[in-house]
Amino acid sequence: MRIALGLEYDGFPFSGWQTQPGGNTVQDALERALAEIAGAPVRVVCAGRTDAGVHAAAQVVHFDVPARRPENAWVRGANAHLPDSISVRWSRVVPGDFHARFSARSRSYRYVLFNHAVRPALLHGKVGWFHLPLDAEAMRAGAALLVGEKDFSAFRAAECQAKSPVKTLHRADVTCQGDLIVFDFCASAFLHHMVRNLVGALVYVGKGAHPPDWISELVSGRDRRLAAPTFSPSGLYLSGVEYEARWQLPTNGRIIAPFYPLDLQLA
Repeated sequence: MRIALGLEYDGFPFSGWQTQPGGNTVQDALERALAEIAGAPVRVVCAGRTDAGVHAAAQVVHFDVPARRPENAWVRGANAHLPDSISVRWSRVVPGDFHARFSARSRSYRYVLFNHAVRPALLHGKVGWFHLPLDAEAMRAGAALLVGEKDFSAFRAAECQAKSPVKTLHRADVTCQGDLIVFDFCASAFLHHMVRNLVGALVYVGKGAHPPDWISELVSGRDRRLAAPTFSPSGLYLSGVEYEARWQLPTNGRIIAPFYPLDLQLA
């Protein structure tokens, strides 16, 4: 039997998603909890891996088990064995050819930046921070230049294992609410550190170090060394995954989460 789960987690206490020998990852914690319910070892596959300190409001995973359990056992039962920073939100029995990663049509990421002279305390680990005033209009103009099918080599981490740097970015928006600047990106897939590198470049535009057209120069140059440093993981959230309706997942497969903990909604 193949089961799909939706979950959210605070990535701050963990060493990322992917299992590691030390066991301090989201995948390790989830697999231990599910094994308690299944009565056997469980191996999960996720829609999108997240780095250390990166959060998820709408992660999707699948796993195979021989045991039959009520669907709510995979939610309430798993949550009873999970740390408070991880929560399973829903479960579904899915066909055997469903794959959390390869069946996904798109993924959405949101980066929340606190733009204030003084660093935050209550939101520490939940938002990025930049102390100088940023020009949101300039960043919005730069972000618009990223949309479409492009070679994103300038925003790719050296350790990225993707076969191709060419990705199609469907959405790149910049919005403001008070001292918060919110960056929303949606693409079929992302390169390693791509979103954090995009945010870093847009912050350089926002602080006036470069004009918005610099973003196009970076894209055409395809040289990571010419771009801005990788931004902090603290404000980054996997905020949505979209699947075809035939898989019969919640909200017809468009699993786009509200942003936690702030009162901001995704479009």
